[in-house]
Amino acid sequence: MWIKICGLTTKEAVDAALASGVNAVGFVFAPSKRRVNASQALQLAQDVPVTVLRVAVMQHPAQSLVDEVLSVFKPDVLQTDYQDFAALKVPEGLQRLSVARAGVELPAPLPARMLFEGPVSGVGEIADWSRAAELARRTQLIMAGGLSAANVAEAIARVRPFGVDVSSGIESTPGVKDIRKIAEFVRAAREAFSRSDR
Repeated sequence: MWIKICGLTTKEAVDAALASGVNAVGFVFAPSKRRVNASQALQLAQDVPVTVLRVAVMQHPAQSLVDEVLSVFKPDVLQTDYQDFAALKVPEGLQRLSVARAGVELPAPLPARMLFEGPVSGVGEIADWSRAAELARRTQLIMAGGLSAANVAEAIARVRPFGVDVSSGIESTPGVKDIRKIAEFVRAAREAFSRSDR
C-alpha cells in the first residue's frame, strides 16, 4: 500500500496529507495551477519527516530547472515522463519515478516502479484501467489519473496497483486542496488495499 498526494501548494494541505499517513507528497514544477518554485517547495516540505518521500514532479523539464530544484529543494524523488530521463543529468542517489501515459509507447524494459496516468496530468481524466492492470502484473505500478475517494476502491480492486497518486480528485476548486477530501481519499484507499491483500 503506497499513497501519494500530489500538487500540494499550502502548509495546511501538506499537514493534512501527513496526518493521513501518506507515503509521499508531490510538488509540481511543471506548468500548472499547482506549480510552485523550489523555495516554496522547500518551505512547504520543512516538516515532512524522513519516512515520507518528497517528490519533485516535472514534465519535459530543462536541465536548468532540474538543477535548481535539486540544489534548493533537495527532493528524494524526481518524477517526470520516462522519455525525459535520457536527456537529463540526474545524481545517482536520487530516486527516479518514470511516468508513462495512456496512448504512448511504453518504456522497454519497464522500470521496477513506474507511474501510469492519462494523456494529460492534473485534469482529472481517468486513465486506461485495463492497460494499468496489465502493467501492474509486470512492475510496481503507481496508478494516477482521475482518482477520487468515490472511485479509488474500484480502481484498486480492478488494477491491483502497488500504489495510487491523487491531485485534482481531492480539490475544492482547481489547484486548491480540500483537507476533508484528502482524509477521505486516504481512508478509502487504505480500506481498498486492505481488502485486496486478503
